[in-house]
Amino acid sequence: MCKKILIYFFFIFGVSVFFVEKVFAICPVCTVGVASGLGLCRWVGIADLITGLWIGGLTVSVIIWTLDWFKKKKLNFKGIKILTIIGYYALVVVPLYYTEIISNSISALYYCLSDNLLIGIIIGSAGFYFGASWYNFLKEKNNGHAYFPFQKVAMPIGILIILTVIIYLFV
Repeated sequence: MCKKILIYFFFIFGVSVFFVEKVFAICPVCTVGVASGLGLCRWVGIADLITGLWIGGLTVSVIIWTLDWFKKKKLNFKGIKILTIIGYYALVVVPLYYTEIISNSISALYYCLSDNLLIGIIIGSAGFYFGASWYNFLKEKNNGHAYFPFQKVAMPIGILIILTVIIYLFV
């Protein structure tokens, strides 16, 4: 029964994506870049820690995108941000858990500290958010203008690339 509900939910969510108007929070190019990086990592067989970086980045990108869409549609209520964040991370982590791609250890602390994919998701989420926030900070300091073309894309993706190289070289 639970599996049927999840399948219906993912189908409805997937179909609804095609009917959403354009929004420009973290731009679609950035989201496609993160998704491409994720697909490439899994296809080539790169370590789960690195793959998790890209899953985390993609999740944060979609969260920011969704929150901006809510703002443009004037959909605002108390807790909308936290519900969106929890909802998207649940959409990512729950299927990975039930397909046993991430650990299904009984101990929650051990689970969080031992699963490379989950650690990667956490680090990638933080890195992508830092890159997007840093871009916004620099843009404000430059009178609302980017310092170079596609800076909005380059900064969050650049952070993920730097983290990927660091983890690849040192872990």
